[in-house]
Amino acid sequence: MSDSSSNSNSQSPIERLIPTGFYDVIKQERIFIGLIGLFFFIAGVAFPYAELAMWVGFAFAGYSAIANDSIQTIGTFLASNMDKKWWVLWLWIGGIFLITVSASFYIYDGDVTYQRLTSKGFAEAPTDFSFLQVAAPIFLLILTRMRMPVSTTFLLLSCFATSAEGITSVLGKSLQGYGIALMAGLVVWLIVTNTIEKKFKGEPGKIWLPLQWIISGTLWAVWVMQDAANIAVYLPRSLEFNQFLGFSLFIFFGLGLLFYLRGDRIQEIVTEKSRVTDIRSATIIDFVYAILLVYKLTISTVPMSTTWVFLGLLAGRELGMSIMDGKEHGRPMGKVFKMAFKDLSYALIGLAVSIILAISINDQVRRELLQMIGY
Repeated sequence: MSDSSSNSNSQSPIERLIPTGFYDVIKQERIFIGLIGLFFFIAGVAFPYAELAMWVGFAFAGYSAIANDSIQTIGTFLASNMDKKWWVLWLWIGGIFLITVSASFYIYDGDVTYQRLTSKGFAEAPTDFSFLQVAAPIFLLILTRMRMPVSTTFLLLSCFATSAEGITSVLGKSLQGYGIALMAGLVVWLIVTNTIEKKFKGEPGKIWLPLQWIISGTLWAVWVMQDAANIAVYLPRSLEFNQFLGFSLFIFFGLGLLFYLRGDRIQEIVTEKSRVTDIRSATIIDFVYAILLVYKLTISTVPMSTTWVFLGLLAGRELGMSIMDGKEHGRPMGKVFKMAFKDLSYALIGLAVSIILAISINDQVRRELLQMIGY
């Protein structure tokens, strides 16, 4: 009794008012919470001034989108190269980014998105901004900090859709991508678990390191072709050279910070999966994922949530490994379904936030979406 009384007396008035667990989270995340408050303030100051809002929104979107989507493209690369210096990994991935966006800038006359924003609903660059459009990437930062792999395509692009058709077309392509990736992951790992994965014992051969770096680099380049639109949506559809420098160098150095942090907390979405720290398994994942993205990239210019494709692939992989070899490599089926459901539920939370932002920003989109559901 005396110990409890003394603990209670040692607490500050704020600590006594706030539940202990919640207070601990606030205390632990105080720097992040302070930064989020500052970012919201900056968004509030910047949004009435289109030229300033354009770059502030881009800066927020640039880092938040790369940080959240890093699990898809460089997550397995990071997980299987923890013994390498962070700056070596950064220069490889950052250099590929610069080459990829430079090629689009040159080929498509200033467009750095490989024409992902030419589809209906996104073709026109914004000439003015609302507070929520500038602040949308901040919500993405919060969800990323909570280790939620949400769709940056939905959350960012939905804020700029000029018609409900733009949102529904992205959703349809993304759902299709999740289903295809799930089946591909299941089929591939039903085949490779007992033929290849079982042989991944001991140290990998020397061929695997250059092979993984080439495949991961290719995957990263294809991802940039697909998802650069999520970042560039704030900017003119055709960039001048000085604007291109601002765009490319900001993302390049943002990647440096991400590699320095080793992917930050959302990296756990990858590392909790079976055997992804093995460079051989990571290489197979990246190879299958790259093929899926190339396929979806070439069938239409409609933007797509690569997050949903990646989560579908991981779910199919875990399912295939569980079916073929649950005791040695895969997890029990119940845990696989629980993990896949958790990842998908986080993606659906991101979708819900995206739709709320879209209907809050655009009256036309709100009317069209309500009409679609019968209101």
